[in-house]
Amino acid sequence: MTEKKTEEKLEVKNQQELNKKEERKTKSRTTTRSRSKDKELNKIKTDLSEIKDKYLRLYSEFDNFRKRTAKEKLDLVSTANEDLMIELLPVIDDFERAINSFSSNNGDIDTMKEGVQLIYNKLKTVTEKKGLKNMKTDPGDDFNPEFHDAISHIPAPEDKLKGKIIDTIEKGYYLNDKVIRFAKVVTGS
Repeated sequence: MTEKKTEEKLEVKNQQELNKKEERKTKSRTTTRSRSKDKELNKIKTDLSEIKDKYLRLYSEFDNFRKRTAKEKLDLVSTANEDLMIELLPVIDDFERAINSFSSNNGDIDTMKEGVQLIYNKLKTVTEKKGLKNMKTDPGDDFNPEFHDAISHIPAPEDKLKGKIIDTIEKGYYLNDKVIRFAKVVTGS
């Protein structure tokens, strides 16, 4: 029986040693895992800080871009009509000269009419050069609400003029093919 006990003791001892070895291996694996997790966590933290930095820089660039474009837009709006006004200045000068000539001119109406007509032609040339076009509306044309504004309806003198334009009270205008003023017309009913 002692032999059996000795064998059992040896077996228990061997088992204990095996258990200790297994524990050491497990601790070693756990330590290795925790180290790799720490490394991974540190890597994620650095990546996050880099991404935050990139985000802040991008946000700052976008904010600067937005401010710059808003400023440019304001500048553009404030000076948008500058070239038109520069071209209209000679017309204003001509009108002032015409007004002065009315008081000094001793009733030569034909000369005054001719001067005003020249100024009108000059003004019309400047506005046409900038894209302003006269809207053609003749009596008998079809009424189109996209281009015309009916300010009055009168009984049509002829049956064929019902729903058509009878008279134009105020001309309509296009600016680069966009209606900027509707023609005010009288239609037949």
